[in-house]
Amino acid sequence: MKVGICNEMFQGWELEKIFSFVKEVGYQGIEIAPFTLGDSVDVIPVETVKKIRELSSRYNLAVIGTHWLLTKPEGLSVSSSNKELRHKTAEYLSKLIYFTANIGGSIMVFGSPKQRNIQEGQTAEEVKENVKEVLKKVLKDCEKKNIFLCLEPLARTETNFINTAAEAIDIIEEMSHPYLKLHLDVKAMSDEQKPIPEIIKEGRKHLKHFHINDKNLGGPGSGDIDYKPIIDTLKEIGYDGWLSVEVFDFSPGPEVIAKNSINYIKKFL
Repeated sequence: MKVGICNEMFQGWELEKIFSFVKEVGYQGIEIAPFTLGDSVDVIPVETVKKIRELSSRYNLAVIGTHWLLTKPEGLSVSSSNKELRHKTAEYLSKLIYFTANIGGSIMVFGSPKQRNIQEGQTAEEVKENVKEVLKKVLKDCEKKNIFLCLEPLARTETNFINTAAEAIDIIEEMSHPYLKLHLDVKAMSDEQKPIPEIIKEGRKHLKHFHINDKNLGGPGSGDIDYKPIIDTLKEIGYDGWLSVEVFDFSPGPEVIAKNSINYIKKFL
């Protein structure tokens, strides 16, 4: 397993400072939230893409991929009953696939809770079909660019669609596409009604990416979640992908979060 970190906690830092610090602390990869680089992938300069590739090479720090895919621009939706809006969202996701490939990534984490919600007047089955329609379109580009799109179950406080790993697996197995995989997040799994190791084992066949954090919104080791059984289970199933630190409470500061998180997780690796 390799340890990476998400870049949004460093917002306001120059790219080179981020790469230099992340490498110095001991991380092996960095995961990019596109909204930190521009309000739309369309306005992210080519020079920024080239800079990310150059820094990745210079610091020997892998670019894992992208997450928080539909935070900006506002108004996108994969679940909407508006077919035109779904088509527009699919087109934007395809642009993100090319962007992810261009910066050297291979993973896209599909969370985007608000953009996949079951809206008033919709049924869960209707939304499921709408989401599958969008996925079917964008997975063609994933295959072209060798990008894995990973569905992320999220807590009931964040979205009302795909709240458990089992629900994500249901869609993954129905679509049966080699580039549609499962992403698991420790904070999100803590909302499920079963032990985290059990969830991991049930998802072993499809698991491609993993976010480490705590239900308190901080990094791993900052709260009550014990990572020993989590890491032991990942070892047991033969997971050899990324453990990527994603936090939501930035108040301790990026330096403290980054150092404490990797020092904690290394104890189990």
